[in-house]
Amino acid sequence: MFKELTKIRVLLLSEQEIAELLSIEEVMKAVENAFKEKALGYTQMPPKVYLNFPKYNGDLRAMPAYLERLDVASVKIVNCHPENPIKYGLPTVTATVLLLDPKTGTLQAVMGAKNITAMRTAAAGGIAAKYLARKNSKTASFIGAGVQARAQLVALLSVFPTLEEIRVCDLSPQTAQSFALETKTKAPHCKVATFDSEAEAVRGADIVVTTTPSRKPVVQEPWVFEGTHFNCIGADAPLKEEIDPAILKKAKIVVDDWEQASHSGELNVPLSQGILSKQDVWAELCEVIAGTKQARTSETEVTVFDSTGLAIQDAAVVDLAYKKAVLQKTGCYIDI
Repeated sequence: MFKELTKIRVLLLSEQEIAELLSIEEVMKAVENAFKEKALGYTQMPPKVYLNFPKYNGDLRAMPAYLERLDVASVKIVNCHPENPIKYGLPTVTATVLLLDPKTGTLQAVMGAKNITAMRTAAAGGIAAKYLARKNSKTASFIGAGVQARAQLVALLSVFPTLEEIRVCDLSPQTAQSFALETKTKAPHCKVATFDSEAEAVRGADIVVTTTPSRKPVVQEPWVFEGTHFNCIGADAPLKEEIDPAILKKAKIVVDDWEQASHSGELNVPLSQGILSKQDVWAELCEVIAGTKQARTSETEVTVFDSTGLAIQDAAVVDLAYKKAVLQKTGCYIDI
């Protein structure tokens, strides 16, 4: 006779519960450790799997990862449907992440992944700036002022608490103004300014963060001063690009993952056009963190971090949220 099987208890965590559990500082620590594991060869991260829904102008992506030495496995499912807000009153992007027990393959937790995605993406930007931006950076410019820009701001402030000026430019003046008002509460010591022109916002900035969905460059090479660091976040799918390829040609380029960046990151368009090649890419971020590739080597270098968002980042943050939730008795359980 078969032994009666034990029910599987699965922890459910809402977006609100996750937001209350996590701080950007601990998320950055977890994400940086995940990048170190990648550098050392202790991660499994197959390429994103895409399902396209052309008749609905949308897509769905599955992102699995395994941090071998930490024994953490997860799969994130994320969609992008730009018509959702107008047609259905739903967000353009929704996401859910599953935490799995590698020993048994069973499900441990199901979590809303909007906050996890925002924080882990921002964490990578903050980590990149820590290694690649000038240590005395005083001015940060944000091109795009949406949810991710606000998350990137929090991460940057944790790395550069002495920033003196925050600039913002967005296609929507109302969105830019809202970002500015929020920034004044988070960084009351900073001068905060909104700009109608990307050129005005970028000129003279030490750090430039781009978080737009653009399919043509919104930042041009003549506006860029020596020593500027770019966090390029918005280009996360084929045909997207935010900065002039001429900037990339003269910059030290660091990607989060070559395979993903070449197909869906800031590099994908200039690579497909033959403007750039793999030889133009200096390193993956994990190599810089591990010290096998140098970070910034001069005050005049222009540096670019091309972020596409990695499943190992999700795994690290999901594990953190799960452990904190269990410790604090947050969330609810279901049996499946």
